[in-house]
Amino acid sequence: MKILSQIARFLVGILMIFSGLIKLNDPMGTQIKMEEYFEVFATDIAPFFEIFVPIALPIAIIMCLFEVVLGVALLIQWRMQFTKWALLGLMVFFTFLTFYSAYFNKVTDCGCFGDAIKLTPWGSFTKDIVLLVFIALIFAGYKHMKPVFKPANGNMVVVGVTALSAVAAFWALAHLPFIDFRPYKVGNNIKALMTLPPNAKKDEFVITYQMVNTKTKAAKTVTDKEYMDQKIWEDTTWQIQGEPVTKQTVVGDKPAITDFNVQSDELGDITDSVFKGNKFIVIVLNASKVYPPYLKKIAETADALSAISTIKVEPIILTASTTAEMDVLRHEAQLGAPIYQTDATVLKTIMRSNPGTWLLQDGVVKGKWHYNDTPEAGEVLELLKSNTATPAK
Repeated sequence: MKILSQIARFLVGILMIFSGLIKLNDPMGTQIKMEEYFEVFATDIAPFFEIFVPIALPIAIIMCLFEVVLGVALLIQWRMQFTKWALLGLMVFFTFLTFYSAYFNKVTDCGCFGDAIKLTPWGSFTKDIVLLVFIALIFAGYKHMKPVFKPANGNMVVVGVTALSAVAAFWALAHLPFIDFRPYKVGNNIKALMTLPPNAKKDEFVITYQMVNTKTKAAKTVTDKEYMDQKIWEDTTWQIQGEPVTKQTVVGDKPAITDFNVQSDELGDITDSVFKGNKFIVIVLNASKVYPPYLKKIAETADALSAISTIKVEPIILTASTTAEMDVLRHEAQLGAPIYQTDATVLKTIMRSNPGTWLLQDGVVKGKWHYNDTPEAGEVLELLKSNTATPAK
């Protein structure tokens, strides 16, 4: 039991640190996931959950910090009496969330590992059940777990880890995630990711039949495709029994990007034109929440790019806000760029900043910036001239 509990402690500790850091890498993404849960709970369980939506970001950060600190506490065996109970409470909470998601088919991506690793709802729930078993082993053998450091030094380690994790979270908020796991990251060809290769598996409607051999009385189930491809119909001793057993659509391959779409009030769908030439794209998630000075810096870069004659760079605005709302903001920031509409969820996936900028060259992402890191026109031109893209800041 002593060895098993120590193995469990190590595995759970590493996984908690990994899970927490992945989510701290993208606090806004974790916030979006928490908002989903609170909105679902407000509808399905009790309306008071709505009060948590505006404070989803601090809740998300605190939860992720707690994960990392508990993981470190497990590894250094710090205050195990407290740590084991705190760990159990957090894991019971996560298990409830993943079970609710799986059983009721709500919030189908739990966000356990951010955008880095996607798990199905039942896969997430199974993972949490396994972790609960490991935590039970930790409870069984925690008396054998001795602190790696003296109490004062252990406290310093925990405080230090908390501080460093908090700094990392706020840095990611003030800039962009350290590592971008989303399909709209720098270096990706957006148009290519919206298209499936010729050999991709397509959706297929499958009918399954129960068959019985009239001579041997053997039974088997076959799909309609097997029935034809294997020429089972040629052997008249095999007979289909009754109605089909199942009728279902087997989902084939899907493009990495399925919902990117750009609409113009006058021209309709202009998505394809966004992938032609050089586009300096200003992304405004919500016009009512934009601080105008942030947009003025972006406007200066956009104006400078428009004035350059050696290379054509077209500034455009993508937003989920109304044209009327954007007109007011654009006038205040003196941003002379056409306004186009894109789904709010898609924009949140592309950009973790409101506003932010996104540079495309023939559909390839060459740059991506938080409003705190808005580039000068010269930096944009250098990226467009180079063959390689630069990581987002």
